[in-house]
Amino acid sequence: MRFNRASKKAWALSSRPSNDLLLKMYALYKQATEGDCIGKAKGGLKERAKWKAWNQVSGTSKSDAMRRYCEVVDSFSLT
Repeated sequence: MRFNRASKKAWALSSRPSNDLLLKMYALYKQATEGDCIGKAKGGLKERAKWKAWNQVSGTSKSDAMRRYCEVVDSFSLT
């Protein structure tokens, strides 16, 4: 439930987070919803950066990824 609220809050942030923070949020969200990153990086720079970020959190449990995602969103929305 907290994860769902954080996901909605992430879309409604008043200012755009940095690219690094966006990649971290993306990676944790994908890990929490789909599990480990599989395959090889494909596409352009943006797609490769997203794949690389997700691949870096591979092995993280879904519940831990959810918790970390919530912490990132909460910390950004407080600033």
